[in-house]
Amino acid sequence: AEKAGIVDFIGDEAAILADIRKLITVLPANNEEDMSYEECTDDLNRVCSDLANCAADAALALSRISDGNFFMEVKSAFAPSMVTGFIRLNGNTVGCVANRSVSYDENGEKAAEYDAVLTADGCKKAAEFVSFCDAFNIPLLTLVNVKGYKACKCTERRIAKNAGRLTYAFANASVPKVTVVVGEAYGTAYLTMNSKSIGADVVYAWPNATIGMMDASAAAKIMYADEIAKADDSVALINEKAAAYREMQSSALAAAKRGYVDDIIEACDTRKRVIAA
Repeated sequence: AEKAGIVDFIGDEAAILADIRKLITVLPANNEEDMSYEECTDDLNRVCSDLANCAADAALALSRISDGNFFMEVKSAFAPSMVTGFIRLNGNTVGCVANRSVSYDENGEKAAEYDAVLTADGCKKAAEFVSFCDAFNIPLLTLVNVKGYKACKCTERRIAKNAGRLTYAFANASVPKVTVVVGEAYGTAYLTMNSKSIGADVVYAWPNATIGMMDASAAAKIMYADEIAKADDSVALINEKAAAYREMQSSALAAAKRGYVDDIIEACDTRKRVIAA
């Protein structure tokens, strides 16, 4: 489960049988006949007031917006910084891919932290999941909070091919594809995570989302290198230029003006807006 990513669930006999029963109700019978629909008793316009606080742990965020807080994560032990799983929206099964930077245990205590970056294993896991959902006509929802790629020898050996496979999987999928930018969305890492550029049908962003080529401070250091070198207070100048760059280039509003985002939505309204999409 941890190393190869072949095992989806781990548990004793009773837990595994329960997961199988749950999985059968979630998955369609085949790619043409969808028998997975379940009557929705949850309010379609339910406001998720605490959703903004769940952005770091995508599993929590997905469970909040799902009908009856249902979320079934698959391959949770493999590349845990990438979340894949199933939720229900208005009774329909939806496949979810999301970035996770923090995970919490059953007691609400922080269990682990991860960098908000794509890894080779995470891309492999997500690409296989997207292809599975596309094969069975399951719509896709993507929550984005990513700023680049993991920089280590193991990942750099494989990241180009695996990120390419994930990009292709999203671009090739013919099912409805909705993306919500809940945090950072930088460079080609964001493009890989089902951006508008590769065919997402609807892209939403939370008001505090940042969307652009790179972090504003890093961009300011490159663009104004000469001024910074001569400045008496370089830190203050970097902060000033970064704030201006953030407003003009990488804010959610700037992305919406350029057509990269269809609408800016409040975090608490995510459930009803995603269902509508």
